[in-house]
Amino acid sequence: MKKTALIIMVLTIASKLIGFLRELTLSYFYGASDISDAYLIALTIPSVIFSFIGTGLVTSYIPLYSSIEQEKGIQSAVRFTNNLINCIFLICTVFIFLGLVFTEFLVKMFALGFTGETLKLAVLFTRIMLFGIFFTGVVHIFTGFLQIKNNYIIPALVGFPFNLIIIFFIVISSKGNLVTLAIGSVLATFSQLLLLIPYIRREGFRYNFILDRSDEYLRKLVYLSLPIMIGVSINQINVLVDRTLASQIVEGGISALNYANRLNLFVQGLFVLSIATVMYPMISKKVAEKNIVGLKKVLSESISGINLLVIPATVGAMIFAEPIVRLLFGRGAFDEQAVSLTSIALFFYSIGMVGYGLREILSRAFYSLQDTKTPMINATIAVVLNIILNIILSRFMGIGGLALATSISALFCTFLLFISLRKKIGRFGLKDMSISSVKIIIASIIMGFVAKTANGALLNSIGENLALLGSIGIGAVFYFGLIYFMRIKEVEEIIFQIKKEIRRVIAEH
Repeated sequence: MKKTALIIMVLTIASKLIGFLRELTLSYFYGASDISDAYLIALTIPSVIFSFIGTGLVTSYIPLYSSIEQEKGIQSAVRFTNNLINCIFLICTVFIFLGLVFTEFLVKMFALGFTGETLKLAVLFTRIMLFGIFFTGVVHIFTGFLQIKNNYIIPALVGFPFNLIIIFFIVISSKGNLVTLAIGSVLATFSQLLLLIPYIRREGFRYNFILDRSDEYLRKLVYLSLPIMIGVSINQINVLVDRTLASQIVEGGISALNYANRLNLFVQGLFVLSIATVMYPMISKKVAEKNIVGLKKVLSESISGINLLVIPATVGAMIFAEPIVRLLFGRGAFDEQAVSLTSIALFFYSIGMVGYGLREILSRAFYSLQDTKTPMINATIAVVLNIILNIILSRFMGIGGLALATSISALFCTFLLFISLRKKIGRFGLKDMSISSVKIIIASIIMGFVAKTANGALLNSIGENLALLGSIGIGAVFYFGLIYFMRIKEVEEIIFQIKKEIRRVIAEH
């Protein structure tokens, strides 16, 4: 697991860097403006519409496919996959039709503050980008299919064509034709599907038109997916509240939240999703084999890995929020107000970074056990808290209050999931993980102090950007040195694996 997660992490770094280049391109040409707000809302609406159905179906698909393959063989599992794809096509068609009819209503739901030209532009963008839902649904299923077959590399590559195509069309749109922004997003999503098709065929998948609504496994999938769909829809209500309040607080508020959240998602994608991507099919198979001991081991390793990597990233993002935003976005149309808004949002999003990561891992543990109700109930409680805090904190803290509300609810939801999972599967090493976490937090705080001190010393001699990069590098070296000498169990295991791999390579040569 560790070796595969490391490979995915490397690919994710490259993909996320290109993703950042995409955000930098958008911020350079459009800053935090009414155009970027309209574009980002148009991106959000199709993803929300698909999330109501797609996330639930795909999340339930991996453990159910493993179960079908174990019980009835590969052909039955492939038949089930074809049936699911055709059902998704049908559902997406209905959603796109309704979206085209009620586009203006949808835009106002997500951005109540939009009026005039901003509203018209958001409606136009949304009507075009809705068609990307067709490709998004199939991409999710095919990604899950390849991961079940232990092919994690190709799904990790889909971000490359997606981001490069969007960058190209952002540049083209800056010449005056804004419609190409929306067209580029649809083509970018289609490129992901084109990349996956040859590899799913290589793994034995052949498309057939099968639409069997009476399929027992399809009914079971719907039963398992409904709580996830409800949970996702509840989470999207929170997105709706965030965007609506942001559109009323300040022009460019939606864009500032988006840019800050992208930085947060970079950490999540780099560390959390790399681990979760490998973990989920593994624990699904262990559940299908009734290997609960193996499930606990993989789960414990995943949680420890998240803490080891995300906690220092949290401290770093909080300390260097403004210099990071200035380094990455502070050019072109991205003015001082945009830097300030985005920095505030990033600082408060960072507080909940560990919560986001562990929530992803714990939720997947429940899904692998085919328990989709518990995450839904916990998410509902957390989102209600989030919305209440959104309304209260945004009045006093503006954009920062929206980000802080999201962080608090994420941490609270994670706490609930830990309690629920322990009740379900028994002890899975929480005491040892807590001891390791305390050591990691201490090391991260010391790292933050060292990095901040180094930044102050370097600032006058080599400039702001180089001082930031240098202090982050010094902090990282200091952190890894600290956790090595603190004798953290997970670190010792990683070092042992590295030494073992080095000895193997030397022996082969």
